Amino acid sequence: MKYIAALLLALAPLSAQTAPKRPKLVLAICVDQFRYDYLVRFRDQYNGGLARLLREGAVFTNAYYEHFPTVTAIGHSTFLTGATPSISGIVGNEWFDRETGKQVTSVTDAGETMLGGAARAGSGADAAASPRRMLVSTLGDELKMVSQASKVVGISVKDRSAILPAGHMADGAYWFDPGTGNFASSTYYFKELPSWVRDFNSSRLVDKFVGLEWTPLTGGGSVFRKMAAKADKDYFSSLESTPYGNEMLEKFAEAAVLGERLGKREATDVLAVSFSANDYVGHSLGPDSPEVRDVSIRTDRVLNDLFRFLDAQVGMRNVLVVMTADHGVSPMPEVNQARRMPGGRITDLTAKIEEGLQARFGEGKWIAGRTGASLYLNYDLVREKRLTPAAAAEAAVEIARGLPHIFRSYSRYRLANGEVPGDPLDRRVLNGFYYKRAPDITVICEPYYMFDAKGTTHGMPFGYDAHVPVIFMGPGVRGGKYNGRVAVNDIAPTLATMLEVETPSGSIGRVLDEMLAPVPRPAARAAASAP
Repeated sequence: MKYIAALLLALAPLSAQTAPKRPKLVLAICVDQFRYDYLVRFRDQYNGGLARLLREGAVFTNAYYEHFPTVTAIGHSTFLTGATPSISGIVGNEWFDRETGKQVTSVTDAGETMLGGAARAGSGADAAASPRRMLVSTLGDELKMVSQASKVVGISVKDRSAILPAGHMADGAYWFDPGTGNFASSTYYFKELPSWVRDFNSSRLVDKFVGLEWTPLTGGGSVFRKMAAKADKDYFSSLESTPYGNEMLEKFAEAAVLGERLGKREATDVLAVSFSANDYVGHSLGPDSPEVRDVSIRTDRVLNDLFRFLDAQVGMRNVLVVMTADHGVSPMPEVNQARRMPGGRITDLTAKIEEGLQARFGEGKWIAGRTGASLYLNYDLVREKRLTPAAAAEAAVEIARGLPHIFRSYSRYRLANGEVPGDPLDRRVLNGFYYKRAPDITVICEPYYMFDAKGTTHGMPFGYDAHVPVIFMGPGVRGGKYNGRVAVNDIAPTLATMLEVETPSGSIGRVLDEMLAPVPRPAARAAASAP
């Protein structure tokens, strides 16, 4: 009997606690501008992919970004690097480049050429793009450094949202070009688009939404938007701000899985998918609008389509899913005012600081560039006035602090020395500070105020912009609700631990060990089987 008991004890861990196989595919989902509370507010309408994540996944209810500003490029760079902007060098969607004296985007690369799209002017949609401005590795980079057999692909409507999560060694990153209606890429990855991308573009699947009416799934008869009657530039641009943009992206994700044979090899592949339509809708109409509710419900349906496709192609038992958002969003100031909450618009920040500096030091254009709440001084004028940049920045900070509804302001030079009070909001500002690309003046408005003249926006360090979903689902994950506070930076080191690869080089996060399925120790099994 003693030997039978020992045998049963030895076999029990093998049947109950066998270590999960390494997944064939990591599906990294980012839904642009998807506040955490959308999971709760619209839960009764979810019956697809979001419902499955909430039902089967490890749901972290208090996940936050620990940086400022909370914008798309930074959120997407954080997702699979675990790095803050102070380490990754991605300090915004765009910034003023001191070397060239021009605004550049987070993925601007004049040394590369766009493939599949039309060249466009303007810092927000440069034709040439690559991940070279990001200083750190991603999860996909770490996988590829171990085994070139792994494939890594990033896709989105936005170039930065496709490029930054995929990383430096990606096999491809693809984004939507509203000039042509094609999915485009860059010569950074290859000399010409893969045949499967060319085939997808040639199919003109993008044209299937011509003339459609976007109406709410839950009924009501209202028409949110009527799509253009022909497939032209106006139609392509309008896709981005409707749920049809997400539907189009999901079909492209299916094409990527088939074209790259993702999940079909022994090595683990990574597919990073960022759904952008939610952000365009949210900026225009705000989080309390029926359109945001509807696009959230439709996101649930789109994710269900993607999961069903992957189940047929790879088997969802072989897919490790992680879902998050790149930032939240503030309510419309007018909506907040109607419910007796704080909120308003500050549209004269640059002008007021210019006026204040001119009154102190003389006429001239003192501000050379601006990105959101970040201002860059004109150093030529500063030198002409016999000032130091630090003195001019301190004066600008003092002027900003005296303006109505300004919460805090910081100079580049005090941040460089860590001279801030040090509460959680200050630490987020420091986490967003990378000296070589930092603005001279950083300004934070009071909660629920914004620097935009219309619509709504994000970027502040407050909860409504920083609180986002983090959900894991799949092999090795112990499902349930986890209410402890975590950071989005924890995703990358957790995935690296699960895949047994090096943690991305700039990661500051911790491993979310509480949600990992237990793995038996071989030594313990051997001891249990001994006579």
